[in-house]
Amino acid sequence: MLEIAFYIAVTAEAMTAALAAGRRKMDWFGVCLLACVTALGGGTILDIFLAHYPLFWVKNPYVLLLVCGAALLTIAIARVVHRLHWPFLLLDALGLVVFTIVGCNIGLEMGVHPIIVLVAGMVTGIFGGVLRDVLCNDVPLVFRAELYASVSIVTGALYYFGLMAGLHADLVVPGAIALGFLLRVLAIVNKWEMPKFVYDRDLR
Repeated sequence: MLEIAFYIAVTAEAMTAALAAGRRKMDWFGVCLLACVTALGGGTILDIFLAHYPLFWVKNPYVLLLVCGAALLTIAIARVVHRLHWPFLLLDALGLVVFTIVGCNIGLEMGVHPIIVLVAGMVTGIFGGVLRDVLCNDVPLVFRAELYASVSIVTGALYYFGLMAGLHADLVVPGAIALGFLLRVLAIVNKWEMPKFVYDRDLR
């Protein structure tokens, strides 16, 4: 189930990145590159941080075809995809929690400290979007919108501590996905946000 959800999330992230590229009038290469960075960037950064080689998309290069194919498909059906705002928000929420659990699994596999396991999940979950926004010259969404990184941390904690409590993975994985997904959707609907730091005093 996790693997199927992962590929759905990768496809959805690639399509949303393609729309972001289109809004900035990028050429087709830019569309595909931004899709790859968004869909695979978080996992790539984590693999580099933890020296977890080969990188996922190097080990399985067909995932690059999936991402680029999704991006090019988005170009062809952009007017239809653009109207699917809520479905893509839901798929993005699914991607966040699924990528988080995948990252936590890598941390567990590498035998790192529990704190780093949670960081590994968060990096995998959020950094593709951070890289996308940086390349698009925007303040990353994770720093200015509804609860996002916090949802990733909570999801990772539910997953990790569920496993440490001796619960079976077949129960912990769907439970963590469901609760993390629900939290993210509630944050979107109710506009729950982290407190903001606003400092505009003139220092001159």
